[in-house]
Amino acid sequence: MNVAVIGANGGIGRELVPRLTNAGHDPIGIVRDESQFDAVRERGGEPRLGDLEGEFTPALEGVDAVVFTAGSGGDSGWDKTLLVDLWGARRAIKASVERGIDRFVMISAYTASDPLAEPEALRPYRVAKRCADDYLERSPLDATVLRPTSLTDEEGTGHVSAAFEYRDENGDEIPRADVAQTVVACLANDETIGETVRLFGGDTPIENAISHG
Repeated sequence: MNVAVIGANGGIGRELVPRLTNAGHDPIGIVRDESQFDAVRERGGEPRLGDLEGEFTPALEGVDAVVFTAGSGGDSGWDKTLLVDLWGARRAIKASVERGIDRFVMISAYTASDPLAEPEALRPYRVAKRCADDYLERSPLDATVLRPTSLTDEEGTGHVSAAFEYRDENGDEIPRADVAQTVVACLANDETIGETVRLFGGDTPIENAISHG
């Protein structure tokens, strides 16, 4: 399957591209700067240029599934959060529908479940993520929304804890590598279509954890 990774040079995207290759997929790393092409190639992906604030749709040519893991970054202002995390995500969803791409996996955030929770300073980010998630859920795409808790750069364990219903509590931090492996598992498991899954660090093998819907 040709899988487009939007945000392929981000923390989760860098972990995801080689895992897609190992699973037999053909990853397409969509980045907004040609200077990132070599990094995508080194991880086994085909680099394509796509700017969520500019020209983007042609990057999805020949794609079978899309993974959205782009983000404005913690150092940017709320304007970029709106343009990338919200409007950019909506553009990616709309472009997928227009191109007849059925499968879409959204990397969201655990706190999108309750955008008005503390701390107050992060509420705009949570609202942007939640509105993008809601837009995806209302689309005709075969969608999965993953909402991981706090992320780390620790080595992946291959194990997580997953919750298919909202729970008002925090779980253990989760390595980005395990979030990436969960994406790969979701693409192979149709049970995750139409689901919003909260992800935490845990002890359950990933393939088993996401089959509990």
